[in-house]
Amino acid sequence: MAHTEAEVLSGLAEIVNEETGLAPEAVEPSKSFTDDLDIDSISMMTIVVNAEKKFSVKIPDDDVKDLVTVQDAVDYIVKAQQA
Repeated sequence: MAHTEAEVLSGLAEIVNEETGLAPEAVEPSKSFTDDLDIDSISMMTIVVNAEKKFSVKIPDDDVKDLVTVQDAVDYIVKAQQA
């Protein structure tokens, strides 16, 4: 069953919290992973792997560079679920 955008955002916030210790409410759609949330490339890859598992999607390494904001990731995951 596909997750809604709100469910993906909430799940992504939990994953970011587990990886970085950031409060889930700090993970807002407009936030940049690197500039606002201070997530480095290694943490980002861990977040991507955990998101793939949680949402049963595949995010190729070449696409990760395009996930600049939290909303980019939410949109990608929602779309990937429908593929």
